[in-house]
Amino acid sequence: MATTAASYPVTFDVQYPQELSRWLIFVKWLLAIPHYIILYLLGIASSIVTIIAFFAILFTKSYPRSLFDFVVNVNRWSANVGAYALLMRDEYPPFSMDAGEYAVTYDVQYPQELSRWMIFVKWLLVLPNAIVLLLLLLVAYLVTVIAWFAILFTKKYPESLFRFVVGVLRWQQRVNAYTSLMTDRYPPFSMEA
Repeated sequence: MATTAASYPVTFDVQYPQELSRWLIFVKWLLAIPHYIILYLLGIASSIVTIIAFFAILFTKSYPRSLFDFVVNVNRWSANVGAYALLMRDEYPPFSMDAGEYAVTYDVQYPQELSRWMIFVKWLLVLPNAIVLLLLLLVAYLVTVIAWFAILFTKKYPESLFRFVVGVLRWQQRVNAYTSLMTDRYPPFSMEA
């Protein structure tokens, strides 16, 4: 069964800002460092949770809900910080995993049942998707450099470039959810919501 972008169980979006600070673009990466330190530690915990989930899925065909929610929340926090560091928002991201506290939407639908055999081959199946995504991420970083200059001179992130970067990040979140065993639905080759 083909998976369409609209039906994929991962939701990701960033609200478009009407105006951005031309001076914050010089220091956002520096201001995000405390978040990155915490996210590094949470990333280690999230990796451990994924290993535990691997065995839980193998034996029960289910991702334990509390562990699933923890990984979703870590990914949400990371998405908030990523939007800030990639010049998409000026508001400083909260030190929080809660939904609705920042201008980034991120959620993953909890699967009632997962395939116990897919966990062995997802890393292989996702390779074509990951190769295309890697190329798109390189372009998105170039677009971010262009946007940096646009913000410096106009105080605006060109909306078409903004939507492109959001689409690439959406694709990345879908691939991450698939490889983190959070869904069995293959991520679509799409940046669309």
